[in-house]
Amino acid sequence: MNAWFEALGRRFAETARKQGVEIAQPELDPQVAEEVLELARVAAHSKERRFAPLACFMAGVAVERLRQAGSLSPVAEAAYLRAIHEALEHEEDR
Repeated sequence: MNAWFEALGRRFAETARKQGVEIAQPELDPQVAEEVLELARVAAHSKERRFAPLACFMAGVAVERLRQAGSLSPVAEAAYLRAIHEALEHEEDR
């Protein structure tokens, strides 16, 4: 996505390695990133601003569990996250 996130991905992998665990360097697909940002926006505006980072963390956990259950493409991951933030947004409109 951009150099800062690429460096952050390397840092996650390097820090895991220092703890004795090998992980693939996390990558951030631009479509998935956009949906995570939308989820953060909805969480921050519909509940409390401080919920946004935790909502994004939960999204990451959920997407990883989907990956473990079966292979998902970044397009499918983005659609999954879009469905979540749109449902939350719709709840606020009521």
